[in-house]
Amino acid sequence: MELFGVSVALLAMFSGFGLLIGILFGFFGMGGSFLVTPALLVMGYEPNVAVGSGLAFVFGTSVIATLKHRDLGQVDYKLGVSMIVGTTLGIEVGKIGLEYLQHIGLADSVVSVAYVALLGGIGAFVTREALRGGGGISHDVEETEGADEGDDHDIPDVAKKIQSYHVPPMISLRGGITVSLWMVLIVAFFTGLLSGFLGVGGGFIRMPALFYAIGVPVPVAVGTDLFEIVFSGGIGSFLYAQSGAVDLSIVAPLLAGSALGARLGAAATSLVDEEGIKIYFGVMLLLGAFAVAIRQVGNFLGIDVLNTVSLIVILGAALLVSGAVVVSSVRELRAEAETDSSVRSTAD
Repeated sequence: MELFGVSVALLAMFSGFGLLIGILFGFFGMGGSFLVTPALLVMGYEPNVAVGSGLAFVFGTSVIATLKHRDLGQVDYKLGVSMIVGTTLGIEVGKIGLEYLQHIGLADSVVSVAYVALLGGIGAFVTREALRGGGGISHDVEETEGADEGDDHDIPDVAKKIQSYHVPPMISLRGGITVSLWMVLIVAFFTGLLSGFLGVGGGFIRMPALFYAIGVPVPVAVGTDLFEIVFSGGIGSFLYAQSGAVDLSIVAPLLAGSALGARLGAAATSLVDEEGIKIYFGVMLLLGAFAVAIRQVGNFLGIDVLNTVSLIVILGAALLVSGAVVVSSVRELRAEAETDSSVRSTAD
């Protein structure tokens, strides 16, 4: 049975995949093209269609997730616009470096090794820091904003150092943070540089950079990162659409599923504690690095089956982490309900 020229089974699969990715996208501010594009390539779609459709999906999902984070007060527009300026410049420089490596014939090997090392390195660092943190830190944005600005024990040391440089103009950010605009632009430039060099959207780079380098609360880092992706994903998908490389039979069911998933994921950031978000994020990156490494080994040795194994690892990681996010959110809701019930009982 077909609908709009596409089998119902395929539409259902894309919708389910969209729901899964939407949860991750809303929760972490990353995960779209990182998962969609490899899956479409393994399914036999042309590379330009896989990339173009993936970007269109990322754009649509980021709009949905950003609106939810905006409702929760987790988007810093001032920081987002500043980061867009810096990352745009960094991406251009990164592209120049990539073109040079292509010219001397080292692009594939260097980028593959750098991608796996960066993905795994960030994942290991974030997971280690989160486990050391003890998991007891509340990340409610309203509480963060109301806290004493001098009480910065939860801010990473690198962020404290960056915030200590008082180079005008200074800007105030959500969470009671004041930082030099130049420091924000420098951090944004280097994240953009890596994005342009590795040819990825950079969500897995920007989100931890916003927290560890600038010091904004994790939920705000996620929401602001998504705000940036609205622009980068929109421009990219528009360019690919002009050449006919966006397949709406892929994008529409993916967005249908992610419309719910992105809102669930974004809502979960106000339920799961900050250390929990970082642990899930780190695990997702570690599994992603493992999957990419498997694919690169398969390409190098000419073993096609490893590409399928890589896709299974990616999908398994997405299912595992998104499931953990949902379970953690349900537990928090139940705990809150039980607390409210006990309070009412005591009052009576």
